[in-house]
Amino acid sequence: QEQLVESGGGLVQPGGSLRLSCIDSGRTFSSSAMGWFRQAPGKVREFVASLPATGGGPIYSDSVKGRFTISRDNAKNTLSLQMSNVKAEDTARYYCAGSLSYHPTSRAAAYTAWGQGTRVTVSS
Repeated sequence: QEQLVESGGGLVQPGGSLRLSCIDSGRTFSSSAMGWFRQAPGKVREFVASLPATGGGPIYSDSVKGRFTISRDNAKNTLSLQMSNVKAEDTARYYCAGSLSYHPTSRAAAYTAWGQGTRVTVSS
């Protein structure tokens, strides 16, 4: 059974850094594009970043471009999100998601597997 489990969330000060991780079990991780989404309180879920199955470059939302880095380790079925220079508006629950597509995409509908999320709070 498909399962995505996120970890690494917590409280971080503005300007600080945090690294999120997601372990994927039960699916062909290395042949699937993976992504991160987030949902702030009272807001709709939004795209953060996505990475193709192998090779190719990532795509980012404009709000995190230059501050966040998505990466993956196909040998360990692990997806990561390095968050740097975080801002208060980055406060949200962050979700790892797996797509049936090989290519990265910002469309939530393209993702068929979702984790339960990990909460990130940016506050001084």
